Amino acid sequence: MKLNRYIAMTLAGATLFACSDIDEMVPQGGTLLATQVQETNNAAPSRVEAQFSGMYSKLGEPLAIFGSSGRPDDYGFIMMAFSNDLEAADMVTANNDYNWFSTCMELSSRNPDYANPYVRYASPYNQIAAANDIIKALPADSEEAEVLYKLGQARAMRAFAYLNLAPYFQRNYQIAADEPCVPIVTETTTDFTNNPRASVKDVYTLIVDDLTYAIEKLEGFVRPDKAKIDQQVAYGLRARAYLDMGMWAEAASDAEKAMEGYTPATIEEVSKPFLYDLTEHNWLWGYDMTIDMASVFTYATSSSWVRSFSGDGYAPATATYSKINNLLYNKIPATDVRKGWWVDENLHSPLLQNVSWNGATGDDVAALFIENVKEPFEPLTNVKFGMYTYGSTTNEEDWPFMRVEEMILIQAEGYVRGGNEPKGKQILEDFVKTYRDPSYSADAGGRTLVDEIWFQRRVELWGEGFSNADTRRLNKPFVRFHDSNSNMPEAFRFNLKADDPHLLMHFCKSETNTNLAIVDNPAGNQPEPGQNADLRDGVTD
Repeated sequence: MKLNRYIAMTLAGATLFACSDIDEMVPQGGTLLATQVQETNNAAPSRVEAQFSGMYSKLGEPLAIFGSSGRPDDYGFIMMAFSNDLEAADMVTANNDYNWFSTCMELSSRNPDYANPYVRYASPYNQIAAANDIIKALPADSEEAEVLYKLGQARAMRAFAYLNLAPYFQRNYQIAADEPCVPIVTETTTDFTNNPRASVKDVYTLIVDDLTYAIEKLEGFVRPDKAKIDQQVAYGLRARAYLDMGMWAEAASDAEKAMEGYTPATIEEVSKPFLYDLTEHNWLWGYDMTIDMASVFTYATSSSWVRSFSGDGYAPATATYSKINNLLYNKIPATDVRKGWWVDENLHSPLLQNVSWNGATGDDVAALFIENVKEPFEPLTNVKFGMYTYGSTTNEEDWPFMRVEEMILIQAEGYVRGGNEPKGKQILEDFVKTYRDPSYSADAGGRTLVDEIWFQRRVELWGEGFSNADTRRLNKPFVRFHDSNSNMPEAFRFNLKADDPHLLMHFCKSETNTNLAIVDNPAGNQPEPGQNADLRDGVTD
């Protein structure tokens, strides 16, 4: 298993690209020159298709710059979702020598020499470079539908990449629109060594422009599977952007367009482990993890880390399970089916009823021990994320990037914060009562309606990568514990104020060494166990 917790980064000048066939043509700035793209595509038209396929496959693949053996904590945007949740308040993992993500739990992930922040910066820019290469390669004035569909998907992918950068390098749009965020790199960028940070506003202007273009060009596009971006996914991404920007009516409208024809998973469907198959009807967009992809490095997968049922994964083999913070768990009503997404203090969950692993069934699966394969579950271990076969070693489970449930919650928040509380409340109650808790009332928790929607997002989307960005977007403190009864390991047991500068990510050395215009975020203080014990967030109070 793992020998060293961290690895120092000595990758200054590393380029970020998508298609290994043409690596030697990539200049230091990380994107192909227009003439090089044209020459390459003239020589082999299939290169564009290879670039296009690579743009999607790279979403969940290792960067492959840490050596041929790879790293268990290097698997693209899926790893980024996991890291971002671990840095927030609602996910708990063990403080042990096998936890490659302890850097996130303790927030030492601000160190620019560490691999974790490097992957989280390089992966989006890798996608941006891939999208830019496709945009350069294809004629914008084409009248061919297939060309326009590819351009639309590339622009949407570029927007998705920036949406995975912007919330973490600066405070939220509504209070920091004019403050520096991240560098903008488009198909027209030529000076990569003098490319300063663009403002938050400018980054989101690019995001919205890209998604508006994508929505227009993807009209009529019928995708082959949910691993590709279609018009509704582009609407969903723009709904996220508008939510970040505080454009409430626009967010609600786009969310409604995104979810047309989709229905949430039913109570019955979420009464067993789920979220592992791209074809699940409530998914709008996801990553198609094939056996071949997973075999590149089995441990660099969601199945190895966030899923509790893998027969060849870090989480089960080392008891580094992903658990829910008891502050949030204790607020979930017993009548809510989602209470069973985690085993209780007695290692019981109704979701285990039809689970079978190595001869054990039901709750016996929680207590099952298989040497070097599975440790017994710990209290509040998640059983939300399922597998095709319990105990499987292939780790080919898919990953959701967007679900209809998220769109419903965006729609509800958009109406509430846009001034139509009755409609937003009705949307929220209809969803929860129909699909999660028949006894639900939005008033029962005693929270403000905005905080109630946040609570529902925290429960529904737990483990899917939204917690960190949501907390920042709402300008809320990060509250991990109240008292000594916390299930958060002591080393990770601290709270952070909403304006703590340590929340901002720092630029990796490979960027600051090659882009001389970068002015990094100010250094914050490494959190100390027990700090800010009196902070409250309005949800877990």
